[in-house]
Amino acid sequence: MSADPIYLLQLTLNGVTLGLLYALIAVGLALIFGVLEIINFAHGELLMVGAYAMAFALPAFGLLYWPALVVAVLASAIAGWVLYELFLSKLKLGELERSILITLALSIIILHVVQLLFTASPRIVDTQFGFEGVEIGAIRITWTRVIGAGSAAVAFALLFLVLKFTQFGRAMRAIAQNREAALMVGIRPKTVARNAVVLATALCGLAGAALAPVHLVQPGMGQFLIFKAFALVIIGGLGNIPGAIAAAILLGLVESWVGGFFQIVWQEAAVFVLMMGVLFLRPDGLFKRGAMRVG
Repeated sequence: MSADPIYLLQLTLNGVTLGLLYALIAVGLALIFGVLEIINFAHGELLMVGAYAMAFALPAFGLLYWPALVVAVLASAIAGWVLYELFLSKLKLGELERSILITLALSIIILHVVQLLFTASPRIVDTQFGFEGVEIGAIRITWTRVIGAGSAAVAFALLFLVLKFTQFGRAMRAIAQNREAALMVGIRPKTVARNAVVLATALCGLAGAALAPVHLVQPGMGQFLIFKAFALVIIGGLGNIPGAIAAAILLGLVESWVGGFFQIVWQEAAVFVLMMGVLFLRPDGLFKRGAMRVG
């Protein structure tokens, strides 16, 4: 394998763009856990909803990227609202085991329903950009990767502003940090929880939509990625949103470098090797744990 600096830079750019998309999934999980204190095993299927919505919306909009992206994000947000109203709202605080069983069952049901409706055959998703991209010397990156990574960066900036400076965001942080005190000042936990789930699933849908033109779209794609997202939340420090983002970008880099220099089988094991190494050295994760910590 070449160790040329240009080749290494290409791998690094690919890793950063992939890591930002991983971060969308991990941050959504962190939001749900921070507010509801549950582990949502159906989160990956919401990513799959975003990817399939993108796959069907693109032909309807003449392969135009942005309108299809908006449709995919809205579809995932609506799916998250339905998920909360029908199932997650029935869970009580501290019912971790029950939440795992319910969301795992939902994950399996959604997966097989999608397989029944659309078959398990992978779909190739094309956009108006095709395989066009940005070229700087020998470095090349496709427009779909650039726009996907840029959309993720903008989403994180908006999320930070929402959590830090709006009543909507402060209510979520208050519930995550001290539920009893939040109740005393009139914050309604069910409303906050619903808002958190919708926001988290919108981020997950954005990841699915951005991944659709880059990876094959298939029913099992969410299940494959969700375990990576769980590992990233642990690596970054439970409840630490910047930590989850940093861990995701680190994973994207590691996967890209490993895939570029070693056998591809090691690429998929990288996240779990990284997680075990971090837990041995820093049991609380790379960054300080915190309830919805944003900085």
